[in-house]
Amino acid sequence: MDSVFVADRCDSLREGGFANFFVSILIVLGIVLSYSTQHYRIISRGSSEGISPYFVLLGVTSANSQFGNILTLPQSRADVACCKEVSPFECTAGLLGIAQIGMQWVCFAIILVLFLVFFRRDDADLSDDECERDPDQPTWRTAVIVAALCLVHGLFVVIISAAFALGAPSYLGAWANFLGIMAAALAAIQYIPQIWTTYHLKHAGSLSILMMCIQTPGGLLFAGSLAARLGWAGWSSWGVYVLTAVMQGILLVMAISYEWPSQEERNQSTPQPQRPPYNRRTTPRVLPSPGPYSAHLQAYGETQEEIERALDRESVQGVGENQPLLAPGGLGSSGVR
Repeated sequence: MDSVFVADRCDSLREGGFANFFVSILIVLGIVLSYSTQHYRIISRGSSEGISPYFVLLGVTSANSQFGNILTLPQSRADVACCKEVSPFECTAGLLGIAQIGMQWVCFAIILVLFLVFFRRDDADLSDDECERDPDQPTWRTAVIVAALCLVHGLFVVIISAAFALGAPSYLGAWANFLGIMAAALAAIQYIPQIWTTYHLKHAGSLSILMMCIQTPGGLLFAGSLAARLGWAGWSSWGVYVLTAVMQGILLVMAISYEWPSQEERNQSTPQPQRPPYNRRTTPRVLPSPGPYSAHLQAYGETQEEIERALDRESVQGVGENQPLLAPGGLGSSGVR
């Protein structure tokens, strides 16, 4: 590696201030927090339903490529070499970019593990609509194939990167750019299968809306942080996060529109209270306003026969109270004129 290039990178690390260090720490914490909400969402529901296996496949392989890219970039290798010449604080601040991408790779790998562990469990906390069998839903075989492809791709990146680093270090820069382009291409289509799955299901399922609320603006902040550290020469590292943030924003809008319906739809879905069933005999006796028995039917009878007897008593009392006492047939009349 060019000694002049390394010296310039060391000078850049020495010029880094507390502001950039503070922002980088916030980004690392934001990555952990945002992905933790997704992990909790899957575990709490006991199911990975609603998460597309192809979204997981593209996400993990993109993270593999991105992590390999940041490790093999000349700027990153120079930052690691500068740790022998700068202070521990300056070294830590310079390596936070690698830590950010590494943490994101770890968090997405955990999503892959949870996706397999909680794949279509019988005791999942799902509604009746979500539990309906859909022939288009992925099978366990698909989930296993996705996990195997992610593992093979990760081993491929590690082996090829190690081979270039040990046998042909002059090609590491080209390999880093290739990994960056691969990461960008995978990230560009990563959210397409998830957008289709969410649109098809009409609900977010185990996809965490809170995670997307944090990551959509955080992705732009993350890209800006990497761009400030790597410059235009590191476009293959930070450009992928700009593209990912835009696609994730589209998915976020869709998920919110499905999970939070309008107030009118809420009112229409609220079941209306039903009146107790009456047969032909009792229905004509219902008065315009509740009487002493009909207002509290449960207190005077539980069976239909007891309810009818209570309504009969109310009808007799209602006639006695409304009829004049001395009128013919009245309660105070003897029946003789």
